[in-house]
Amino acid sequence: MSILITVDEAQARLKDLIHQLRPGDEVIITEDHKPVARLVPQPPPARPPRPGPGLCRGMITHMAPDFDAPLEDLREYME
Repeated sequence: MSILITVDEAQARLKDLIHQLRPGDEVIITEDHKPVARLVPQPPPARPPRPGPGLCRGMITHMAPDFDAPLEDLREYME
């Protein structure tokens, strides 16, 4: 959605215009009925890529001795 406003209107309402912008919106600022600037929302920051397999090798430094022992709560299901 495009909105046309004058420089004076933009100056008076700049904070409201910025907070009302949504992805795909734009505000075109005009002076003497000619476009002079365009206000568009900043895209969201890119998420960092997930690490690939094996990149965390060696990160686990302690593992309990009974790590793979059956849990007491599940003993009746194991029999």
